Amino acid sequence: MTAGRDVSPDLAVLTGLRSGKGTYWTQYRGAAERLERVVHALDLISRALVRTIEGPETLVCAVAEAARAHLNARWVVFALTDGALHDSGPRRLVLGPDATPFLVGDVTGPPLPDEVLECLETIRTGSGDHGSVIEFENHHVHVPLILDGGVVGAIAAWTDPDRTLDATDASVLNILASQTAVALQNSALYQRGTVALQRAEQASAQAHRTASDLAVRNAELLATQRQLDAAHRHQILDDDRRRIARELHDSVTQAVLSAGMQIEVSLGDIPGDERAERLGLAKEMTRRAVEQLRTAIFTLNNTPWSETAPLPEMLRQLGVVAMPTDLAVEVRVEGTPVELSGEVGHALLRIAGEALFNTTVHASASRAVLRLTYRDDEVGLAVDDDGSGDPVRIRAALRDAVANDSDGHHRGLANMATRARELGGDFAVRRARIGGVRIAVTLPTAPHVPAPPTEAP
Repeated sequence: MTAGRDVSPDLAVLTGLRSGKGTYWTQYRGAAERLERVVHALDLISRALVRTIEGPETLVCAVAEAARAHLNARWVVFALTDGALHDSGPRRLVLGPDATPFLVGDVTGPPLPDEVLECLETIRTGSGDHGSVIEFENHHVHVPLILDGGVVGAIAAWTDPDRTLDATDASVLNILASQTAVALQNSALYQRGTVALQRAEQASAQAHRTASDLAVRNAELLATQRQLDAAHRHQILDDDRRRIARELHDSVTQAVLSAGMQIEVSLGDIPGDERAERLGLAKEMTRRAVEQLRTAIFTLNNTPWSETAPLPEMLRQLGVVAMPTDLAVEVRVEGTPVELSGEVGHALLRIAGEALFNTTVHASASRAVLRLTYRDDEVGLAVDDDGSGDPVRIRAALRDAVANDSDGHHRGLANMATRARELGGDFAVRRARIGGVRIAVTLPTAPHVPAPPTEAP
């Protein structure tokens, strides 16, 4: 009897073993058979539960087949209660004779027995008197699926007349049901995690593709920007060359021709006083032509903007090197100097050079003042001279040059106005305080972004 007392109650339920005495040989044989069935059933359960990662559908089918194989059942019902384990599926499965599966709702075979249909409805709705207690008769068992203290479904089975259910079967099915509920929850979580991981990988791949596309587009934009910058520089050079060519034609060429004519006349038979006057005039015309050529050569041979030299210094160099000796050029700087972009500095230097060129050639000025003014978000340049120019006539010439450039005259004025407008600034021609003409331009210090064109309504 001592051995009988040492056997644990759970083992006694599974095997039916109550004593270890030799007189109970028949009992031992029955216990051994039941133990073999239990081991086989536990093997089936373990084989079913390890399929958790394959998804709820595979898991449900494996669990139902484990129950059918252990009981050799005619019918096996697996069903989940409405509202429980939302992500699990299928929610109802019936295995019929010969393990024929019926996915309820998609039944294409013979109709199910009434008792099976009634059991499915009871489990689905959570109605009936089953609750959380295992119920079994000689040939029918109903085992609830319990998760976190609540019933989430059930497994039911019907056996053949020659297969009687006992407490061992109830314990096996209880183990199967309790582990199935947890496995279903884990399977759903695993599937959600897998889907989330796949989506994250897809999003990462998409982000990588997007980043690659953006890198390609950025490279294309940079290449296009470089091409546009190069085209813009070429356009600037072409404009300057055309302007210089026009100015040389209108001033230097005519001055040289006129000087040649004076010399030609002087070679003739004319009074000495007249010869001296004409030679003096030819000398003055030649000097002026040389000065104009000197200015043009400086413009062609020197880069308009150097990043190593500040704008005030470049303006001083322009006034000293490029202008004739009889034109006194003064540079004044007001405000706190700030770093300017290359295009702004280039435009200011070009406008200053053009204004001084016009002062030298057309205004007969002896003095010019360049005033560079730095403000919070803009920079201003004013070029004043004491020459004979008329602001009203110059503004009219500017309008004509913009409207009609057929003869090429006054293109320099139009170029100055165009440079200011393209950078979002203002350009004006006024009367200077020192008596002549003031060329005034104001540009923003920040890069100018042209506004997009608006469509006509």
